[in-house]
Amino acid sequence: MSVQQEAGSGTDSGVALEVWIDQDLCTGDGICAQYAPEVFELDIDGLAYVKSADDELLQAQGATTPVPLQLLNDVVDSAKECPGDCIHVRRVSDRVEVYGPDAE
Repeated sequence: MSVQQEAGSGTDSGVALEVWIDQDLCTGDGICAQYAPEVFELDIDGLAYVKSADDELLQAQGATTPVPLQLLNDVVDSAKECPGDCIHVRRVSDRVEVYGPDAE
């Protein structure tokens, strides 16, 4: 089973979700890492990044990681509470943002 299939049921409709952080807007507050340390981490530069399913920090601009179903609420709370409005959660299938500053 792929990581995306494992993460797959990100919403009630069973849609796979992914998350990314816009480091240009990140305040380095660390709220995301407090809510979901399995998904987010602050790096030495003081900014938050997403982590891969293998716990690797993904530092490329716009890097995404799947949202595991069991962490969906924590990731959504991170996006809602982020003072920099820099956490984006979107559907994998069409890349439409469902949580975050650009959510419809």
